[in-house]
Amino acid sequence: MRIVIAPDSFKGCLNALDVALAMHRGVQRVYPDSIVDLIPMADGGEGTVDAILCAVRGEKIKIETTDPLGRPIEAAYALIDEGETAIIEMAAASGLTLLSNQERNPRVTSTQGTGILIRDALERGVKKILLGIGGSATNDGGTGVAVALGVKLLDAQGNELPQGGAALAKLVHIDMSGLDPRLTTVQFEVACDVQNSLCGPEGASAVYGPQKGASPEDIRVMDKALQNLGEVLSRIVGINLLELVGGGAAGGLGAGVVGFLGAKLRPGSQIVLEVANAEEKIKHADLVLTGEGRTDYQTAYGKVPVGVSALAQKYSVPVLAISGSVEGAPDFLANVGIASCFSVAEGPATLDEAFLKAGEQLERVVWRILTVWKLGEESSLKRESRNNAGNITSILG
Repeated sequence: MRIVIAPDSFKGCLNALDVALAMHRGVQRVYPDSIVDLIPMADGGEGTVDAILCAVRGEKIKIETTDPLGRPIEAAYALIDEGETAIIEMAAASGLTLLSNQERNPRVTSTQGTGILIRDALERGVKKILLGIGGSATNDGGTGVAVALGVKLLDAQGNELPQGGAALAKLVHIDMSGLDPRLTTVQFEVACDVQNSLCGPEGASAVYGPQKGASPEDIRVMDKALQNLGEVLSRIVGINLLELVGGGAAGGLGAGVVGFLGAKLRPGSQIVLEVANAEEKIKHADLVLTGEGRTDYQTAYGKVPVGVSALAQKYSVPVLAISGSVEGAPDFLANVGIASCFSVAEGPATLDEAFLKAGEQLERVVWRILTVWKLGEESSLKRESRNNAGNITSILG
């Protein structure tokens, strides 16, 4: 029996590696001699660096940078492919978890710390940068990244703008002459798991602003500011960034990295699967186990389990999803290749209790599922044996 285990994290509870290890323990209960490939997954948010380093050889690089409010912090990124590829999470320097609830203010928070991480990777001579942009505390359209890499944002008097999304309302000119020339020789891909546009009712400010501390008035101001940025930058680069699918990701960082850096937006799970060489492992598997913190209708829109199942479908390998919670019929994701979905919950519990028991419950639910799977295999073999015996008797008779 060969099984691939490729889950996302159970956010706030277990990281992707811990989820994969708990599933593995459940597998060993039923198939102790099985071959198991662990591929901890991520979609570009927190945990992407660690997930990739679990799958391929690399090293973490820790440097001094700045947090969303410009304060000095230490953050890490990864180098793989013998130092030729950098894996960077914007959340490491510009993430929401770096701020207290009282400090959240997307009018002034900046992605400059992420730009410093990118600059450090360029100084180490990388040829490719993979940037995950989930979990941001910012709404600055990626202008902080751009400034860290040599861009100047100017108002009508030629003065440089302060950091933050609100200041972009006064943007008149973008001076790209100082942009780090090394970016032209680097392949730049961005792990983006949303399709929101830069502005409007489904844009960065309206949809994600509230979780970053934005009031209704803040949202109005920031949306207008991003609209201004989008118009000015679009004229310079010749791309309509206002209509870019995914442009609103991470407070407009999606549009910013495309406009300022020439980056390409891609589904985050797809990037992680490629880096981990998952296709080669999945095509030889008998079964794939995946999962996430919560599986519901949103899963179908490019979440990790769907990215995993897309690969498995190519080779007709069955996929089961085991998640912290499941909303929907057992087969509601069958049309995207997930045969059935299971929850780890074993009975009534508070959220704290559920988090505490999640690893044990995950192990047990995999144990239960594979016990039934093994019974099916054994029944099939018995039927085949009886049929073969019957065919021999028929021939001899």
